[in-house]
Amino acid sequence: MLKIERAERLKRLPPYLFKEIDRLKEDVRAKGIDIIDLGVGDPDLPTPVHIIEASKKAVSDPANHRYPSYSGMADLNAVVAKWYKQRFNVDLDAGSEVVTLIGSKEGIAHIPLAFINPGDIALVASPGYPVYHIGTEFAGGKPYFMDLLKENKFLPDLEAISPEVAKMAKMMFINYPNNPTAAVATRGFFESVVAFAAEYNVIICHDAAYSEMAFDGYRPMSFLEAEGAKSVGIEFHSLSKTYNMTGWRIGFAVGCADVISALGQVKNNIDSGVFQAIQIAGIAALEGGQACVEDMRQTYAERRDILVAGLRSMGLSVETPRATFYLWVEVPHGYTSAGFASLLLTEAGIVTTPGNGFGTAGEGFVRMALTVDREEIREAVERMIRLGPFTRKAPMEP
Repeated sequence: MLKIERAERLKRLPPYLFKEIDRLKEDVRAKGIDIIDLGVGDPDLPTPVHIIEASKKAVSDPANHRYPSYSGMADLNAVVAKWYKQRFNVDLDAGSEVVTLIGSKEGIAHIPLAFINPGDIALVASPGYPVYHIGTEFAGGKPYFMDLLKENKFLPDLEAISPEVAKMAKMMFINYPNNPTAAVATRGFFESVVAFAAEYNVIICHDAAYSEMAFDGYRPMSFLEAEGAKSVGIEFHSLSKTYNMTGWRIGFAVGCADVISALGQVKNNIDSGVFQAIQIAGIAALEGGQACVEDMRQTYAERRDILVAGLRSMGLSVETPRATFYLWVEVPHGYTSAGFASLLLTEAGIVTTPGNGFGTAGEGFVRMALTVDREEIREAVERMIRLGPFTRKAPMEP
């Protein structure tokens, strides 16, 4: 019998946040409690029909059954470049400034392998998508956490980063519109990031997965729209949220040719690219009619308004998000993030994500995802109301 011992890199990691939430859900469901899942941000809406039809045709073509191009089909990369020009007025060279990904998560996890040596620092937001710091640690690097605070509109305070740390940093991960806080960034903020990167020779990795999920006429900008951005970094994008394609696993990275080339070199040695039929579906998504995207925005806006109004009616503090399908909700007085999330799950069958699961600076909040229909959201509100007012004192929990 072998003595199996996992690598130190795995021992250092906490349980992956969303996997742990799945475990807790099953524990509660086993007790016969009906679950309303406002936890993981996985769209409940179907992939648009025209995308599915394009994939069906592509799957039937034997030419698509062989190994795909490592960096993505030339046709898809060209469509991505065209989409960026139309959407953001950003010029991209499809041959050198675009790479196709097996979902943006894959690219985010792999990019540190291209630049981080053991002991190098990556600047990572807290709270933030866990893969930013996990990818850094897998590469042997050290994440330095930039706190996203309410008083700073959940933007990192770049001036709070000491020159000593900044000089040691190799990369910075940012994400706007933001998961989990739903914050948005201004052109001025992106320009300050470009200036910081140029001063300290830091590669910027901007996760723009939610750029198309915005409401009330708001249109988020690309980091690459900031002057000089393409010389200091790249942007990750995904079709997952925009076209309800989370399970399809297709995304792309665009920007600085040297950074894209290095990421491509990592991928060439790790994976064999995205199944070509799915790339053809991606072309259909980006080139096809976009009414489906507007319908998606309208659906989430309606859900947002119901949940925001319900939460405020019971005394909870929450901003109305301009983008993403998340609400970043302040926990009631006397509760921790984990304590409030536990109360909602065990007493009301409502799954939320404790803010500290995204980093220590997320303490004091829970994230709620708008990924159930309006009737379930109304039911969730009613269940919370039945728990009573959230102004009472409760024991602090670890």
